[in-house]
Amino acid sequence: MAKTKSIIVRILFFIDSLTAGGKERRLTQLMRSLQNEKDIQFELVVMSNSVHYKEIFDWNIKVHYLIRKTKKDRSVFRKFYHICKTFKPDIIHCWDSMTVVYALPAWKLLKVKLVNGMVVDTPSRQSIFNKHWVRGKLIIPFGDIVIGNSRAGLAAYGAAPKKSVCIYNGMDLARFQQLKEPAAVRREIFGESAEGLFVAGMVAAFEDRKDYKTLIRAATSLVTVNDRIRFILVGGGVNFDEIKNSVPPLLQRKIILLGKRSDIESIVNIFDTGILLTNTKVHGEGISNSIIEYMALRKPVIATRGGGTNEVVIDNENGYLIDADSDDQLKQKIEILVGNKDLANELGKKGRQMVEKKFDIKIMAKKYIDTYHQLLKKS
Repeated sequence: MAKTKSIIVRILFFIDSLTAGGKERRLTQLMRSLQNEKDIQFELVVMSNSVHYKEIFDWNIKVHYLIRKTKKDRSVFRKFYHICKTFKPDIIHCWDSMTVVYALPAWKLLKVKLVNGMVVDTPSRQSIFNKHWVRGKLIIPFGDIVIGNSRAGLAAYGAAPKKSVCIYNGMDLARFQQLKEPAAVRREIFGESAEGLFVAGMVAAFEDRKDYKTLIRAATSLVTVNDRIRFILVGGGVNFDEIKNSVPPLLQRKIILLGKRSDIESIVNIFDTGILLTNTKVHGEGISNSIIEYMALRKPVIATRGGGTNEVVIDNENGYLIDADSDDQLKQKIEILVGNKDLANELGKKGRQMVEKKFDIKIMAKKYIDTYHQLLKKS
């Protein structure tokens, strides 16, 4: 009996940049997983020379750099079309709204399938006054299928249920093995005997979409009355100096801003709770990689309710959801965890179980692969 010849699926990934970020990491992890798929070939088009995830250069991936000379560089349409004509993809997978726009002529003229993967957040202001939401609403109809990383995000942009798929972020759990010795990390950060401390931490960009102001108010109050509590804030961004300067000088050894770090996993490993506060006036979360990282390391989570966060943090089961701008609620939840280590451990255990069940990189990769094959079967 003759063997059935496997059909090779050719995918062209198209993304604005590969700087440090959620969708950029998700694409990088997906490409790593696809290395082992013999029936899938892919190339990458990126619109920036800045690449944070440099491991891609070790994977023998063909990378096309499509750099705009101006914001409205029309030559990008022609250059991308030429790349498609040469590679002959079955599927163009765009990861942001701008790349969807640049891919439209190639999609129509070459009659390939277009995956619109721009849904990575849940806009909190769904009105004509939110330019990001309006642009998203205009772009969503284009493509053969829309992929979002949260159900809340897909609903917020009005993606048609029949042509939309929710695929949660995947985390490579091997990242959380062979970490630095926790005692050594504590000594490095606190510069003191760190035994008996309760460490609350937040890993997020210092930008308007994150609510560091509420965190600093709560942290200032807590460390003033309880000498056991410490806060670690990790990340960079345009608001970093402003937030750092808002910490009272006498408390800067207890509320520590580390800036950008490459050893995130080892730092989160010394947290007793992981925090993600969102400025809901300007942003709604999709699925936060920071929250998944906290849970992968068995840390109870405290996060602002709303958007995709409600799909990963189950209140009182693997962490706590709190209202926006509520330093009182944040303080209350931290005080509960400080006073009940067994409860904290149980919440962290449930978080790890959720990651293994829903957010493992293998689960994410399989869902993408299944979606690609199902899309082509409809041809």
